Amino acid sequence: MLASSRSSLFFCRFSSHSSSSPSQRLKMGSSYPAGTLKPSSPTIVKLKPIEATPASFAEFGQVISSSSDGEEYGPHDAQLELHRGVPRFYIMHLEDRELKFSKITHHASVTQCLGSVGGEDWYLGVAKASMLNESEISNEDGQKPVQSCCGHYYMPPHPDDVCVFRISGSKFLKLNVGTWHAGPLFKKKSMDFYNLELSNTNVVDHTTHNFLKHNKVVFMIEE
Repeated sequence: MLASSRSSLFFCRFSSHSSSSPSQRLKMGSSYPAGTLKPSSPTIVKLKPIEATPASFAEFGQVISSSSDGEEYGPHDAQLELHRGVPRFYIMHLEDRELKFSKITHHASVTQCLGSVGGEDWYLGVAKASMLNESEISNEDGQKPVQSCCGHYYMPPHPDDVCVFRISGSKFLKLNVGTWHAGPLFKKKSMDFYNLELSNTNVVDHTTHNFLKHNKVVFMIEE
């Protein structure tokens, strides 16, 4: 589900590279009392959204649009992995999800599907899945694998690997197992989304990386 909207009692808060969209880095200024050390300010990374299409989103999952009634099942349909638990399909109401984020989440046991009720525009930050199997658990490029409290190992996502997609119209996203995601985000005050995951996804399968804490980075979506 969301990287920033659940209680830390249930989340795996372990944390710790190429983006398809251009980014611009700025520094945020702050004032501190005389005689105190000023901590390094976070870098603001501005990302231009990419329109979500089956081709542009292929590294992260699928974009599913409408099909004719009676059309047979095929590779254009959502390829789901729901066998590790009880599927849960529900409408999720969200408010005040401004176009910025500093946390990103993945689920290790399910393909999550998200779509807006009514087909209004929304945004999702993503990075490719980075989970590791046992044979891959070793230091890579100086990075140390992290074990999630959910049990699996993963390599922390690099800020350069993050990009943002715009989802327009009557379509939904299917996220591959392990795809990092931040959102849904939107410009309106509130929106409703249909959400397909497992009944216990947000309790036992929620691993979050905090870019602000570990990379001193905040992402902002810039149209």
